[in-house]
Amino acid sequence: MLTRGCVRCSELAATRKTVVFGAGNADADVMFVGEAPGASEDEQGVPFVGRAGKLLDQLLGEIGMERADVFICNTLECRPPGNRDPLPIEIENCHEYLLRQVELIQPTVICTLGNFSTKLLRGDPTGITRLHGQPEVRMIGSRAVRLYPIYHPAAALYTPRMLETLREDFARLPELLALGAPEQPEYVEPPELPPAPDQAPPAPELERQRGQGESGPAEVDQLGLF
Repeated sequence: MLTRGCVRCSELAATRKTVVFGAGNADADVMFVGEAPGASEDEQGVPFVGRAGKLLDQLLGEIGMERADVFICNTLECRPPGNRDPLPIEIENCHEYLLRQVELIQPTVICTLGNFSTKLLRGDPTGITRLHGQPEVRMIGSRAVRLYPIYHPAAALYTPRMLETLREDFARLPELLALGAPEQPEYVEPPELPPAPDQAPPAPELERQRGQGESGPAEVDQLGLF
């Protein structure tokens, strides 16, 4: 599934400099999902490389992790013009790409950073203020994960008192990882369809159908032959 030439969102396709793919460890146990690329990300084609990204690196370091240990992506892979909020249709258009990344990485924990990714992956309008720091098991696509809402690091850039809250929530990550992945749903094979008929009924059966007359069941049976 290629996104580099995606034009599902015409405005984003016209104004972006690059499509910003998810990046990091392809075998990561932790996936961070943010909102959308900013100016620095649009320039470099890598998520979370601006000021919020540097704070994310710092918070990871404080719990003994680094960027190379995790996978980072966004609800959108293109920068909205002027860093405006993502539009609902844009989130919908990009959702398939996000689910595909979850399928490929198979994380144990998904940290949603901020309101947009939290509401999207929970399928619920409850905001991050009420949910942050509260893990729950959720199905994301076909995979069960420990979904862990956290404030977006950018929140601490504008409201310094948020930094301590972020630190407290990040400190729980090792504990969540130690629990391991939630039990995954059993894969159920789809039922086999009956083989399509490749020939008309044997002659005696065809004669029986014809003998039923030109109306009622005989008409339905004959239509079924073609």
